[in-house]
Amino acid sequence: MKRPLIVGNWKSNKTSTEMLSWIDEAVKQKEFINIFPGQMIICPPFPYLDLFSREILKHKLRIGIGAQDISPFELGAFTGEVAAEHVKEYASFVIIGHTERRKYFLESDELLSKKVAQAKRVGLSVIYCVNDEDMFIPDGVDVFSYEQTWAIGSGKPDTPEHAALVIENLKKLHPTVLSLYGGSVTKDNVSSYMSENCIDGVLLGGASLKFDSFFSLLQALS
Repeated sequence: MKRPLIVGNWKSNKTSTEMLSWIDEAVKQKEFINIFPGQMIICPPFPYLDLFSREILKHKLRIGIGAQDISPFELGAFTGEVAAEHVKEYASFVIIGHTERRKYFLESDELLSKKVAQAKRVGLSVIYCVNDEDMFIPDGVDVFSYEQTWAIGSGKPDTPEHAALVIENLKKLHPTVLSLYGGSVTKDNVSSYMSENCIDGVLLGGASLKFDSFFSLLQALS
């Protein structure tokens, strides 16, 4: 039986109070969460990684923790940067190369490769985002996430059949790397993506922000 990998990317959303409310709702469904036949990872904004990780440990919730980005530099005189060592204290995963980072911060393949190298140096698992089958994926990536730019937050997802075709082609080059589909995933369509043999999980944005929508999606896979 497939054990789905469900990654929630909160992006630049939520206050600390809103985050704690999300966790309170998760605690109410602790039994379900802890027997869910897959792996869940939540990636909150960096300032809340410490608080989020402490709350997850306190309540003994089986939820993994990831960061949304990482610095291409080691520790040092790089004002405003968040180094791999900072992330490693609280998280086991890191998203690198998200479409929004490429679009708004013009991140190049060269820069993203440096970020991957920094993550692997400290033992973080990398979730690397691409939006077509021709995009470069650096060595050391643990998971790649395919997401069409126009599908992100639009309510217009790629079809499961086309997503599977792209992911199959990527897996020919990266056969040991796990795969996610991202882009307007909901409780109503998640099963159709997970029914494709080559898709190992999904990367969620908006569907992970409210716990009830996140929980409904998990229920659809149970």
